[in-house]
Formats: sequence, C-alpha cells, structure tokens
Amino acid sequence: MITEEQERDTLARAYVPEHLVNLMTLVSGGEPFLVDDYFCCRVGDLVIVVGYPLGGGFRADKLERLLHRVVEIFRPCEIAIVAPELPGHIGQGCSERESDVYYTLNLDRLQIGDPARRSVAKAMRLGFVERSTGLDSAHRALAEEFVERVNPPDRVKTLLFRMWEYVGRCEGALVVNVRGRDGLLAAFYVVDLTARDFSTYVIGCRSRRNYIPGASDLCFHEMIKASREAGKTYIHLGLGVNEGVRRFKEKWGGVPAIPYEMCRLAVRKPSLRNALAGWLAWR
Repeated sequence: MITEEQERDTLARAYVPEHLVNLMTLVSGGEPFLVDDYFCCRVGDLVIVVGYPLGGGFRADKLERLLHRVVEIFRPCEIAIVAPELPGHIGQGCSERESDVYYTLNLDRLQIGDPARRSVAKAMRLGFVERSTGLDSAHRALAEEFVERVNPPDRVKTLLFRMWEYVGRCEGALVVNVRGRDGLLAAFYVVDLTARDFSTYVIGCRSRRNYIPGASDLCFHEMIKASREAGKTYIHLGLGVNEGVRRFKEKWGGVPAIPYEMCRLAVRKPSLRNALAGWLAWR
C-alpha cells in the first residue's frame, strides 16, 4: 500500500491517467504500490505496472529492472504493462498487446474553433448542461443503451460499469450531464480532477433514444470550463482509439502527445514465474 503523503506526491507528479491512484484502485479493485519511482496496482495474482516513471525520463533498461523487481516482490501470475515503449524481447512475449497514443488538450493556448462552437450552441438550444457527483438509474440506462448499440471492447464495457464503484467514492470525480428540456439524460462524461496539473476525461456516453445533436460537444465544453476552474493546465483526453474518436478530439484542439504501449505477460505456473524472474535477472 501507499501512504497519504505518497499518494499526494504521486498526484503532484502524475502525467498519465494511470498515475491517478483512486481511479486505478477503485476501478480495478486493487491495491496501490510504489516500486522505485513507478506506480503499480496489484489485483490478486495480476500486477498492473505503470511504466511511466513519476520523475520522467523513461528508459527501457529501467523498465526491465522494474519488471524484475515486480516479479521478486509480488510473484504474480500475470503482469499488465503500460509504458511509452516496450523492449522488443518483452513485446514478443505479450499475450495481448496494443499500441496507441495519448491525446492532450492545452488549456492555456486553447482556441475553440467555429465547428465546435456551433455544435455547442445548437445543443444549448435543445437542452442544458449540469454537473453532479453521482450516477443514478438514468445513467445506468444510458450506459446499457450505449453498450447494446455500439458493442465496445470488453475493457471499455468494464470501465464504464465500474464507474458506479468510482464516482461518489472519489472526491475528484465529476459527472457532466446534458439533458433535454424534458429533463431526460442525453449524454454524460465522467471526469477526474485529482491530479495537480491536469484533468482526465475518463469515459462518456450519448443516447440515441434521447438524442440531442451536439450533446457530446456540450459535455466537452463543460469539461473545459470545470478544468479551468480547478486550475488545470491541460486535459488528458485518453487514447486515439479510432479515426472517429481522433477527429472528435482534434476538432477541440487535442493533439497526440505521449506514446502508449500495453502488454499482458501471462506467467501462470510457479515454474514459469521463476523462469521469468531468472530471465529478467540475466537481462
């Protein structure tokens, strides 16, 4: 576990969403740890290794030494790694792998373009925006509608429905809602404000049943306002994911900023765990 002082220090030095202690632990149900200058989260026999050193200055050889330490300390059956780069020999052993890039939005230099402004104005004519610190049955119904309509990847579904474990239990969690003039929920965003320097877009949904054109843009605009009020200098917008998501983030001024690599290493038997420990030691 980590102390309250270590958590404050982690949030003061955070620069990727995986450094957000409450988000990682409440969503995963795991225990937070610091190993050297890296944040980790243990969930049973799985250890999530955030390979972005809190002090910056990533080096592949230090990531290898970190994995060695994790194996020694936790003896996991599986390791999930997120890092800006994976050494080739580690990448070759992944049972699951993903490459992407984090998008960020600089609030100091932000100039909202005309397409985004028009979309926000249109949504405001048809509905209104509000902020809350809880999720209710209307949010659940919208989330279920979204999953049925879009059929997102399993990890997105898991993250979405874990929001009920996270929102309300984290002081820095904010929900931005867009409702029609009839009060029906048209869209919502979940935003994390716990890091010192940035806010984080965690996840969001919009409805087709209670459809309001531009509802997502209105959520985004309110997220910017809340982030500025909280004194943040930038917003983490998450990964690029696909062309449609990238276009939406770029419309608002988001830019690709930090490389992202994800790898899951399955080490299911003690003998294999020992072999991995020895292999990493040799490296």
